[in-house]
Formats: sequence, structure tokens, C-alpha cells
Amino acid sequence: MRMIFVNLPVRDLAASKEFFTGLGFGFNEDYCDDSAACMVVEDNVFVMLLAEQRFSEFAPGEVADPDSTEVLLCLSCASRQEVDDLAERAAASGGRVTRTLEQGPMYGRSFTDLDGHCWELMSMTPPGPLDTV
Repeated sequence: MRMIFVNLPVRDLAASKEFFTGLGFGFNEDYCDDSAACMVVEDNVFVMLLAEQRFSEFAPGEVADPDSTEVLLCLSCASRQEVDDLAERAAASGGRVTRTLEQGPMYGRSFTDLDGHCWELMSMTPPGPLDTV
């Protein structure tokens, strides 16, 4: 079984945990302390929120400037409604909704979290039987 752990630097770990809890994510407390929090996205997908000092212990270079974008994180959603709900909860929790995308069967919205990390939420309507190639 393969797992993925995305590691993100955060300035205020407690505030980041509160932000993502507001979006409905839980944490595996076995892997949380005063410098790290293990956010559970799915059974095999985790986001390690690491205080900047702790993150720098793992990173080979300097921690990226929060005003730059080093990576886009995209989460699939079951429906357009889930996309909208998560985006609105992100905004209500202190994040900033940055864009909306409608392109064919894809619908998405993006937001930045408290540390400026860009999260994309995407719902893809499967093609109908006449739409397949």
C-alpha cells in the first residue's frame, strides 16, 4: 500500500490546525506535537503541517517565500456543491478564494490557506455515453 505525505511549512501551527478543522479535516494526534500536525485527507493521503523551523530541518534549501507559489495542491470533490462548500468554508475560516474554473466537465475553485498555499478543489462530471470517444 502506497501513501502520500505532503509537507507544508506554516507560521502558526495552532491557527493552521483550526483553519483545516473548519474545512472538515481531522488530525492523527499520534503524529502531532507543538511543531507538527498530521492532517488526514483520506486513508492514504496526509498533509504534514510543519512549523517553519521544523520544516527547514527536512528541506534541503530555504523555505519558500509565502508570496511565491511553489506547488498547487488539488483535491478532488464528489460534486460542484462540495467544491463550493469547501471554498466558502475556507473563506469563512480566514482563507482567500482566488478563482473559479468551469471547463467542459470540470468545475473548480481555488483558495489560499493562512500561509498562502494554493489549494484547488475540483469536481469532474463523468462523460455521458454519447460523450465518450
